[in-house]
Amino acid sequence: MTAPARVPAGPPPARRHWPLAALLASLTMIGPFAIDAYLPAFTAMRDEFGVAPLAIQQTLSAYLLAFAFMLLWHGALADAFGRRAVVMVAMSVFAVATLACAIAGNVESLWLARALQGLCAGAPMVAGRAIIRDRFHGAEAQKVMSKVTLIFGLAPAIAPVIGGFLLEAHGWRAIFWFVFAFALAALAWAWRSLPETLAPDRRQPLHPRVQLHNYRHVVAKPDFLLLAMIPALNFSGFFMYVAAAPVFLVERLGVSTTGFAWLFVPMIGGVMLGAFLSGRVADHRTPRQTVKLGFLFLFSGAALQLAAALFAPPHVAWHVLPIAVYTVGSAIVMPSATLLLLDLFPANRGLAASLQGFLQFSLSALTAGTIAPLLAVSLPALALGMAGFVAASFALWLVYQRRAPQGPAA
Repeated sequence: MTAPARVPAGPPPARRHWPLAALLASLTMIGPFAIDAYLPAFTAMRDEFGVAPLAIQQTLSAYLLAFAFMLLWHGALADAFGRRAVVMVAMSVFAVATLACAIAGNVESLWLARALQGLCAGAPMVAGRAIIRDRFHGAEAQKVMSKVTLIFGLAPAIAPVIGGFLLEAHGWRAIFWFVFAFALAALAWAWRSLPETLAPDRRQPLHPRVQLHNYRHVVAKPDFLLLAMIPALNFSGFFMYVAAAPVFLVERLGVSTTGFAWLFVPMIGGVMLGAFLSGRVADHRTPRQTVKLGFLFLFSGAALQLAAALFAPPHVAWHVLPIAVYTVGSAIVMPSATLLLLDLFPANRGLAASLQGFLQFSLSALTAGTIAPLLAVSLPALALGMAGFVAASFALWLVYQRRAPQGPAA
């Protein structure tokens, strides 16, 4: 276990935000990179193992379910042992699991290795959010959170592109070897530079009775459930297209297995633009005003996507650009909603971040394993799914505003 670094006396100058943001983003992007990089390889993996397409699809579901389950505990562990120690242990195990994926001899072994990856991949996300809220406050925290999102957005954009080229050049196993090297590099960087922001006297005992009380305290607060589900529903609105990418791109729009960039580059470009806008408006808008701006983009993207599905020919530009508009709104909403949520529980930020992540990725697992395959039967069905997700998210936002008219954002 790594010795904790010295806790800084106060927030660092603005010019020093970028190194920490880049480190946290690099650690956090390991998880989505392990999802998106191997999507182009589904057919090759199916052919090598001689299994049905559903068996390969379950490698994604196994990862997401394990990811979501362990998110329940990453925060409690980070509140008990410190942020740095949890990240270092989790990243070490993730690297071993990725190696197991690269050498898997059958699909059953791959299921187990992917599940082990999922158990570890969420730790940097949970601990990273807690680190940001430990060190920064108010608009400063929103700026740093937005910077992390901005850099983090590179992973889903470049992962399927890199995966497609590695698949064509060296086969599907090369994708996992690449992720393994990435994990080792991020682990080395964290060993050298990741700070410990939770002083020993602020740590929570990892006692079952105490933890049960803390979980009940967080879950029983209706505002937590509202603020956690709002970005989760928005995320699923476009993650549905990620999970259905092999069908959406290849079968519906006629894109090759090396052309996944047609979806992921515009989509993640939207995420990065939304994160940039969120950081820029932090000094001028309250979190609630920022969330309203995000919903303007979300509804615009969903409406454009539905119009394209109903009236436009199956050309990639018509059906991908609205997703980019949608992701701008999702990335604007996420930092503000997350900070509002973490401010509800100053003594249990790690645990609150864990439960938020659990809800988000449980919904993502359901979307990947059930909703996306059902809706991928047609372009209008996918578009209606996106519209349904954002409508549900906005309804919860209206409920939250009525419940907390003088909340932290006021």
